[in-house]
Amino acid sequence: MDFILRILIAALLGGLIGLEREYRAKEAGFRTHFLVALGSALFMIVSAHGFADALLSPEHRLDVSRIAAQVVSGIGFIGAGTIIFQRHAVRGLTTAAGLWVTAAIGLASGAGMYVIASFATVLVLLCLEALNYMFRRMGHHYATVSFVAPDADAVQRVVDRLTAENIKIDTYQMKKNNDTVSDEDQQAHPLYVTLEIKVSNSHSSVSHLLSLFDGVMLESIE
Repeated sequence: MDFILRILIAALLGGLIGLEREYRAKEAGFRTHFLVALGSALFMIVSAHGFADALLSPEHRLDVSRIAAQVVSGIGFIGAGTIIFQRHAVRGLTTAAGLWVTAAIGLASGAGMYVIASFATVLVLLCLEALNYMFRRMGHHYATVSFVAPDADAVQRVVDRLTAENIKIDTYQMKKNNDTVSDEDQQAHPLYVTLEIKVSNSHSSVSHLLSLFDGVMLESIE
């Protein structure tokens, strides 16, 4: 029952961090953090208690940190999968670091260190949410802008104008209206563009800037 309690607490603490990431629509959300924390706790329990029979033989020695140590390096594979390099910008580093810390919280819970695991979870949530709140109070926040443009040149003009207005663009993606048509027909189809920007003013100013370009139609700002 003690071991069940350990993995249950680990899963709940990891799930709390995952909920925050899920709310922010990040690559790794509730299920990923839940499983990472639960798995780390289980590895810690197996590492510390799974080989107790080996101690009955004087030829065997037990190092309870050996399996747990592999979790620290192994979690790097999952973390690397959340990091994306796109348009000369790196995304997903915070989520990767969150998974790394979640694994540590799971290890601590698996070792029965509930207080330190809970305190670490609180610190992680404060780091993720408190800073976001502070930036919003200061007027700086991130937004996702979706709009339709007639061609790539129009997209470039929009990007140049936003940059000139001190609006930082982290990444942007473009896709054709219909990927199934021929290359000749695609030239007549508009582009759907999604921008991830950092603004220090209201969304209305971004809407106004987009309205200045012919053929550019705003779809949403979140």
